[in-house]
Amino acid sequence: MLFLVIERFRDNDMVPVYERLRDSGRMLPEGLRFLDSWVEPNFARCFQLMECDDPAILQEWVLGWRGTGVTFEFVPVVPSATTRALVTKRL
Repeated sequence: MLFLVIERFRDNDMVPVYERLRDSGRMLPEGLRFLDSWVEPNFARCFQLMECDDPAILQEWVLGWRGTGVTFEFVPVVPSATTRALVTKRL
């Protein structure tokens, strides 16, 4: 499954998160794959695309980021090409 991960940085302060990233890497548990990320120009949010088969793996990953002032939202997503193919069958 694909998940859009929305990270919100407390007080738009991404520095604690980037320090942990520098020191420990992404800390991805086995079964979680990072695909790409984008950061808003005001540093308020980061959008990551992750892939895994078990949402509990996302919970395990989040626990490693405690104390950095970041909160997470997970949105399951389907690639547009897959959706288009499903809808096309019904047109």
